[in-house]
Amino acid sequence: MRTCWVLDHPAHVRLLAPLMREGGTPDLIVACERDEVRRMIETGDGRLPRRQTLWVPRPVGEGRYRKAMFRVRSVQRFIKGASKDGQGEVERVVSVGAPLELLGQKSRFWRRSSVKERWYITDTEVNHTAHNLALKGATHVVVPAHWREDLDGGFLASFKGKVHRLDGLHGHVHLVPHRRPSKVSNPPRIVVRRLNGDGIHDADEIVSLPEDALDGVAITVADEGAYEGSPWDLDRELAAHDGVITQSVTLASEAVLMGTPTLLISSARRGFLDRLENEGAPLFRWRGQSDKAEWGAVHAQFLAGLHLTDALEPAEWPDAKRQLAALFSS
Repeated sequence: MRTCWVLDHPAHVRLLAPLMREGGTPDLIVACERDEVRRMIETGDGRLPRRQTLWVPRPVGEGRYRKAMFRVRSVQRFIKGASKDGQGEVERVVSVGAPLELLGQKSRFWRRSSVKERWYITDTEVNHTAHNLALKGATHVVVPAHWREDLDGGFLASFKGKVHRLDGLHGHVHLVPHRRPSKVSNPPRIVVRRLNGDGIHDADEIVSLPEDALDGVAITVADEGAYEGSPWDLDRELAAHDGVITQSVTLASEAVLMGTPTLLISSARRGFLDRLENEGAPLFRWRGQSDKAEWGAVHAQFLAGLHLTDALEPAEWPDAKRQLAALFSS
């Protein structure tokens, strides 16, 4: 089935890359104009197949509605044109948390669309704006087994299409367990990732790093839009460092899956964070001034945890990659 893959975020590129490698050369890519996404596509040889690509704006900030409409119409023209190139009609669109392409490919009485399947993959319960659009455009939804319906604003309860539950985190699809460093460096080597804060739900979740958060450690900066290394190799960097301090819930989940102690400074609530904590992952969380735990205590626990990874029992690694691939091969 000829497929259009929507790459809206660097984590989504890593998630969909294994599926895209199993696709065909007539497949298409719709890619968001983000620095890390562009670098991943431009340097993706051996990881990401080369496909006809349309670049679209990120609908955030000033003029976001205009950007959204431009994006929808651009993708409509792109898919319509590709369907007439002699390689077959585009019959499926797959996106991760990006519903505009799904809504734009829904057939209307005044406009036919060749797209029969519109897949919406998400693990972020609080992205209500995207969920509401997906309700109008998606035919299939993929959520993790630990999805919290109490946070999703009634999304799953209202969805009339087919729901698929994935046993595992998105990181289980594209990551592999790594061997930790044998001993902690002096000073400890820490990856730091701060967010720009312009995401749809960032405003309600961003917590600033306390002034002393980076005292006494050697840092590798991996801030959103400012990471100088290869985005493809960031997972290896996470595994090679002693710890991670981040505002990003996605990066936090990827780091702890590989056994790297991680301090997540964010008020975000996610089902996958609950799962990681329940499984004993080396995840430390500080939710800001509203947190019942004092910052100093959480910070001290994280620094102590850098030296205790040998005592961790690795959690079972679910075969989420096979599960997800099976959905798109059936």
